[in-house]
Amino acid sequence: MYHFTPAGVCAREITYDVVDGKVHGVHFEGGCNGSGKGVAALAEGHTPEELIALLKDIECKTKGTSCPAQLARALEQMLEGGQPQ
Repeated sequence: MYHFTPAGVCAREITYDVVDGKVHGVHFEGGCNGSGKGVAALAEGHTPEELIALLKDIECKTKGTSCPAQLARALEQMLEGGQPQ
């Protein structure tokens, strides 16, 4: 299981698994409950690359980032070979 501490959003932590190249079990700790569950459900079974392309440029209000964008950042870090932090 991967753990990521997002920056600039209400969620305090994002956790997820990657099994056979597909993302599973995304969970946002904190933040907007419905939005986190929605992103998690939509992310289920997609490749990290697909999710990065879909999510990386999404912004929330005027923060310049969002929970979906932070998930994309976590996946980018994972693909770069490091444990997301």
